[in-house]
Amino acid sequence: MKRLAANLRELHKHRLLIRTLVGRELKARYRGTILGFFWSFLNPLLLMIVYTVVFGLILNPRDLAIGDTAWLYALYMFCGVLPWTWFSSSSLESANVLMINGNLIKKILFPAEVLPVVTVSSNLLNFLFGLPILLFFVPIMGKSFTVYALFLPVVILVQYVFTLGLGLLISALTVHFRDIKDVLSNLMTFWFFSTPIIYSLKMEALQRVPWVKTLLTLNPMTHIVEGYHSCLFYGELIHWKRLGVTFLVSLILFWAGYAVFDRLRDSFPEEV
Repeated sequence: MKRLAANLRELHKHRLLIRTLVGRELKARYRGTILGFFWSFLNPLLLMIVYTVVFGLILNPRDLAIGDTAWLYALYMFCGVLPWTWFSSSSLESANVLMINGNLIKKILFPAEVLPVVTVSSNLLNFLFGLPILLFFVPIMGKSFTVYALFLPVVILVQYVFTLGLGLLISALTVHFRDIKDVLSNLMTFWFFSTPIIYSLKMEALQRVPWVKTLLTLNPMTHIVEGYHSCLFYGELIHWKRLGVTFLVSLILFWAGYAVFDRLRDSFPEEV
């Protein structure tokens, strides 16, 4: 724990470097495009329009656990897809981040741990750019904001710690085991459907098979996504006990991820 505390203090000293690299990452992402950073707002807007057309006009699904209109189903999905995109993009990009930036790692005294931090933080900013689109559609789709929306930063914090811990672990292990990239891309598909994004844990079908619901609750992303649904869709208090346990799991994952990263860091220059 003392080593972890020392590493965190060292990471804090590199906050200006992290800020610079995050800015560079965002600029590189939209370099050469006509609309530039405006795509950060346009992409989630177009995604929301697609969901509204497909699920509101074409498929027209109904689930009383979500709402009595298909428009609400589109909003429910968007509440989950937006944070999931942040999580999946950060995890997949973390698998390559050390190898892509091998020229930086081979430089003397370069803090390699800032690279996963930059990956997760830049995707966090993309998520925050898309969040106003979600907030804009909440009242349009017939929902109203409650005081419980103020707990949204708590959910974001839990997801940030969880995603960063996983990113540190993945980035360190992928340097030695390149197959992790391919395994992870397939795992993300399974993980997506194991998270209540396109369905609700309150739906009647899940109530009839409680063992499946129990398995789904073992997924940390289940409680994170449910936190977004509680704050923005249902307008109710987040489940403190479940989210609290998820935060504890996130801290343990962050500690384990940083420990593995720190253990393997000396081998990075030779392997990348």
